[in-house]
Amino acid sequence: MKKQQIGMTDIEASRVALGVMRLAGRSPKEAAATVSAALEAGIDFFDSADIYGAGASSRALGQALRDLNVPRENVILQTKAGIVPGERYDFSREHLERALDAELERLQTDYVDFFLLHRPDPLVDIDELADTLGAMVEAGKVRQLGVSNMNPWQIDLIQSALEVPLEVNQLQFGLGHTQAIASGLHVNMDDAPATERGGGLIECARLYGMTIQAWSPFQFGTFAGCFIGHPDFPELNAALDEVAEAHGTTPTAVATAWILRHPANIQVICGSMSPDHIRDAAAGADVELTRAEWWRLYQAAGNDLP
Repeated sequence: MKKQQIGMTDIEASRVALGVMRLAGRSPKEAAATVSAALEAGIDFFDSADIYGAGASSRALGQALRDLNVPRENVILQTKAGIVPGERYDFSREHLERALDAELERLQTDYVDFFLLHRPDPLVDIDELADTLGAMVEAGKVRQLGVSNMNPWQIDLIQSALEVPLEVNQLQFGLGHTQAIASGLHVNMDDAPATERGGGLIECARLYGMTIQAWSPFQFGTFAGCFIGHPDFPELNAALDEVAEAHGTTPTAVATAWILRHPANIQVICGSMSPDHIRDAAAGADVELTRAEWWRLYQAAGNDLP
């Protein structure tokens, strides 16, 4: 598994990470098998959040790592907080401190490597947030900070009050969700792709040295389903199959490699709990697509070029 620098930190991690949102509800044996498959594939980065399974996903991950006797220093743990059930967001000191402490207990650790703000809170008190996050870092509970699903202006607003940099922005991105590419290609045009759904997200990350983490990399819509092998995407699947055959790999690996081919230091968050699917996604880190293959897949996904 190839590794990459995360943000501007000194942390090197696997280019493919495992997101454990779906780990909740699985037996300890099943959870251990999933985590073991990831580790065997070279994945050392695990992403969770306090709302995944109401905390059950993080608890399952922490227990699986303990059952597998994985040394804490051998893995990179990331969690997120800020979403409150009922579709509300809360970046207050009280909520974030409580959420982090609960996650540390579930993960069976005394620190997380990355702590992300989980979607924007329009009522955030920037000074309070800066004090809260700074205290977490100073206390050693958090090594690095990041955000998820935030646009450049939201990042700038938070960063303006922080003394430490934001290193990560976790965004939906992949062949089924290409708006961040399309809006950049269709600048100053009057067609639908010109709509600023991407909002300079990729350019912002490259400018600031942030790592984009691509969540739901194989989904179309938000959670509408996986496009790989889906009958509604015949052209894309034909292209995936052909490129996979040329590289002696699988369509899942190619879909992963398409994301990793972009020079924006993107890390793929694989959310599958299937050991086979995890291995296929991880294999994508070793597939080097040509420019022609990348563009062909982009267009096969239904994107027109200006």
